[in-house]
Amino acid sequence: MKRSVASVTSAPRLRVLWSFARPHRRTLLHGLALALVASALGLATPMVTKQVLDALGDGASLAGPVAALLVLLVAGGAVAYRQWIILGAMGERVVLDARESLVRHLLRAAVPGVTRRPPGELVTRVTSDTVLLREAAAESLVGLVNGAVTLVGSLVLMAFLDPVLLATTLVAICLVALAFVFLMPGIAHAQERAQEHVGGLGGTLEGALRAIRTVKSHRAEERMADRILADARASAEHGVRAVRREALAWTTAWTGVNLAIITVLAVGAWRVGQGQLEVSGLIAFLLYAFALMEPVTELSQNVTSLQSGIAAAERIRQTDALPLEERAGRAVTAQRTAASVGVRGDGARTDGVRADDVRADDAPVLLFRDVTASHAPGTPPAVRGVDLAVPRRGHLAIVGPSGAGKTTLLSLVLRFLEPTGGELLLDGRPYRDLAPADVRARLAYVEQDTPVVPGTLRDNLLLARPDATEAELRAVLRDVRLDERVAALDDGLDTPLATASVSGGERQRVALARALLAAPDVLLLDEATAQLDGLTEAAVHACVRARARDGAVVTVAHRLSTVVDADTIVVMENGRVRAQGGHRELLATDELYRELVESLRMDAGIA
Repeated sequence: MKRSVASVTSAPRLRVLWSFARPHRRTLLHGLALALVASALGLATPMVTKQVLDALGDGASLAGPVAALLVLLVAGGAVAYRQWIILGAMGERVVLDARESLVRHLLRAAVPGVTRRPPGELVTRVTSDTVLLREAAAESLVGLVNGAVTLVGSLVLMAFLDPVLLATTLVAICLVALAFVFLMPGIAHAQERAQEHVGGLGGTLEGALRAIRTVKSHRAEERMADRILADARASAEHGVRAVRREALAWTTAWTGVNLAIITVLAVGAWRVGQGQLEVSGLIAFLLYAFALMEPVTELSQNVTSLQSGIAAAERIRQTDALPLEERAGRAVTAQRTAASVGVRGDGARTDGVRADDVRADDAPVLLFRDVTASHAPGTPPAVRGVDLAVPRRGHLAIVGPSGAGKTTLLSLVLRFLEPTGGELLLDGRPYRDLAPADVRARLAYVEQDTPVVPGTLRDNLLLARPDATEAELRAVLRDVRLDERVAALDDGLDTPLATASVSGGERQRVALARALLAAPDVLLLDEATAQLDGLTEAAVHACVRARARDGAVVTVAHRLSTVVDADTIVVMENGRVRAQGGHRELLATDELYRELVESLRMDAGIA
C-alpha cells in the first residue's frame, strides 16, 4: 500500500520542488553536466588500472597508463571543484528567492490569514524550511541523476568485463532497491511530521518570549517550558523514527554491496583458476564493485534529502498560498491619475482618492452603510448592520463593553477585514473601487498594544512619511513629550529600539508621533493613551484636539478624558450602534452609556 501511495503522490510533490528549481534550470543543467563528466572520469579509472596491470604482465611501458591515471585524477578534481561552486551558489540563490518570495508574500497577505498562525511557525518557513529546500533543489536532484548514471555506467562496464560476475552483483543491487522502496515513504513521513512540530515549537516559543514578564510574574516558567518542549519531544520522536528507518536502509545497502563484493571475489577467483577470467579483469571488476558503494550511498542520501526538501517545499507553498490583499481597486482605471488629482484644503496636491476640493466640506470622509463583518468564515458577525458617518473634521469616540465590535470597526476602516455585507465609502467612493494602499494613504493608526517596528527610532517615525525632515521629526517628538528622552539617548534618533529600554507609554508616544507625522485625513486611535501619565496624556490630548481641527479623529475610548472631549460619541453593543451623541446627551438618554461611565469611575459631574 505504501508503495502505491508513494507512486501516486511523488509526481505532484516533485513538481512542487521543481517549481523552486525551475528558474535556475540552466545552472542546474550545467551542474549536472559537470557531475556526469566527473562520473565518466571516475568510471574510466578502473579500466586504466586494468591497462596498468596488463602492461605489467606483458612487460610493456607503464608511462602511458600511469600518465592517464594522473590526468584522470587532476581532471576529476577540477571538475568536482567547479561543480561544487556552481551548485553551492545555486543553492544559496534558491534559498534567497524562496525567502524573498515568502517575506514579500507574508507582508502583502491579508491580515486575517497571517494572524491565524503563530508568528514563530511562519518564521520557521522562512528559516529552517528554506535550508532543507536548498539541499534538495540544488544538490539532491543532481545527486540522484549522477548517482543513477554512475550506477548504470558501473554495471555496463562490469558487464563488459564479466557477465557472470555482473549477475552476482545484480542480486545484491535488487535487495538494496527493495529496501529503499519499502522504507523511503516512512522516512519521508517521519521527517515531515518532525518539521511540523519544529514549526509548532517556534510559534509557542515566540509567544512565550513576547509574554516573558507575564510568564515570570505567574511563576509559570516550568509549565511554559513543558508546553514548548512537548513539540520538541514530538519532533525528536519522529526524528528518531526516521533515523531508525534510515539506519535500516543504509545497513541493508552496505551489507548488500559488501556481500556482493565477497561473492564476486569468491566466484571471480574460481573463474580465474578456470582460466575464464584474467587477474587484471577481476581486479578491475572488484574496483567497480567497491565503487558501487559510492552511488548507492549517494542515492540513499539524496533520496532522504529529497524527501525532506519536498516536505519543506510543500510547507513553503502552503504559506505562499495565503490570500493577498488586492493591489488595485476593482474599478480603478488609468483615468484616475488624469482625472482625480485634487488639492487638499491646506493646498497640498493629492493622489487619485484625495479629491476634497470637489466634495462638500461637510460631507463625511468615511461612511458605513449597513455594514456586517465576521472575523472568520462561519463565525457569528462581529458587527452587524452598522450605519455610521465620520465627519471630515472633528473627534468621534467609540465606546462600549468588551466584544461590542469597537476594534472591528477600525479593522474595517483600515481594510484589515472585509465586510460580508453592506459597504464602506471614502469621500463618497466605495472601498471596493480602491486598493488597500489607496485607503491607508489617507489614514494613520495607533494600536492599543503598540509594537516596536524593527529598526531605529528614526526608522519607526519615518515608517509613515519617509520624506519627513529633521525639523518635522523634532516637532512631533516635542508634541508627544519625547524630545528630552530622545536627546538623552547616546545615538538620539538613530538608537535601535530593540536595544533601548522603552516603556509601554513611550511605545505609545512613538506610535502617536509617527501617526501625527503622517498628517492623515483620518487618525485612528485604539485607546492610544492607556499607558500615559497625567501630564503626558494632557499633552497628547492637545495634539489630538489640534488634529481634529484639520481632519477626522476616531478613537476607541475607555477613559473619561478621551470621551468628554469628543464631538460625537458612538455607543456600541453586540456589534450594533446603539446610540450616538454628545457626552451630556448620552448621560441623559442612554442607560448603557451611564453604566459605562460609572464602571470606568467617570464622574458625571465633570461633564
